[in-house]
Amino acid sequence: MAGIGHNNGPTMEAGESWRRHAWGKARARLMPTLPIEVVRLRVKRAAEIGLDYRTYASIRAASGHDVIAFLFSTNALRLLAPQPALPEDRAARLATLAAGRAALARAPISAAQVLDLAPGLIDHAAPAPRPFAPWSESRRALLAAVAEGRWPADRVVMVGDTAEERDWSRAARLGYYLSAERYFAA
Repeated sequence: MAGIGHNNGPTMEAGESWRRHAWGKARARLMPTLPIEVVRLRVKRAAEIGLDYRTYASIRAASGHDVIAFLFSTNALRLLAPQPALPEDRAARLATLAAGRAALARAPISAAQVLDLAPGLIDHAAPAPRPFAPWSESRRALLAAVAEGRWPADRVVMVGDTAEERDWSRAARLGYYLSAERYFAA
């Protein structure tokens, strides 16, 4: 154990190379090599939900589950007041998405407006938490939106555009958070 003044340099104790070797072997056993068929299926699934394989693998590694739905903020969808309209690139991406799709409507845009602006592209919409709401309130709002689709929260990916929306995903313990720029650029 390091004491006061220790600079956390390499250990000088005997057996350090053996411990490094044993750690490497143990880590290799924990990280199995996936069969090529499994990799192919995951690459296909990543394409179905509009993600590159690297992002999809990161989400699977972080959450331990497959992605079954996406929760979009109105900021991520670019549905902004005073004249909200769904941009063509966003509509095209939502149309090809083979997963659940929900939206959080931020005032002054209502959940009903979101559904009207994206007919057939969003499964359901719910009100977003109010600005600067406590975590408990944000959690309740997000879990209500996720529950409407009957999706487990840890299998839902939040696509947002602000730091506050990233905090919402943490508050609700969603499976992952992706920035709109990253999701819609892929």
